[in-house]
Amino acid sequence: MAASWTLKTGALLVWAAAFGLSSCATGNRHQKPAAEPAKFVMYHWEGDGVQGEPSIVIYLDTQKAEFYRGKKLVGWTYVATGKPSHPTPSGKFRIIEKTPDKISNLYGKLLDVDGKVVDSDFNLSKEEVPEGHQFSPARMPMFQRLTNDGVGLHVGPIPRPGATASHGCIRVPRYMAQKFFANTAIGTPVTILAKSPDKKD
Repeated sequence: MAASWTLKTGALLVWAAAFGLSSCATGNRHQKPAAEPAKFVMYHWEGDGVQGEPSIVIYLDTQKAEFYRGKKLVGWTYVATGKPSHPTPSGKFRIIEKTPDKISNLYGKLLDVDGKVVDSDFNLSKEEVPEGHQFSPARMPMFQRLTNDGVGLHVGPIPRPGATASHGCIRVPRYMAQKFFANTAIGTPVTILAKSPDKKD
């Protein structure tokens, strides 16, 4: 009798343990997965077909440009403006030139006799091309001039979004540079502000 009671008790304990383990397993199956970090977005455009006078606002502190149709924001993008040694001016401007395939007459690469790059940031206004070397001017597609001394928007690399990188021009990712170029005209206002109204001190 005692042996029978012991066997029944043991069976109950095994059953309880198995039930407890299965309950834990079921609970784990319904745990929510860890949230994934938000995906980085370089630019956004929804201006195709939108009516209204175009305008562009550029913020130097956040390195972003916004495109408006009337008062409606239809696109934005990270840009790369001038480094501290070549700052982009702030103020109110208008587009005074549009050239789809502009070539710089100041900046480019210095190539040796074999065509290899010896200086990727060569400035013709400050340095002379050594004998046997060649100057390869920088290309500035979708160029939109804002000042008479050469500052404008154009296609260019954005090495670190949010940080300055240029010689004074406003570099724009190719896709957005094409959208900006296609949706502006000579006279389109471009405002460059030192500080974004959304950024707190």
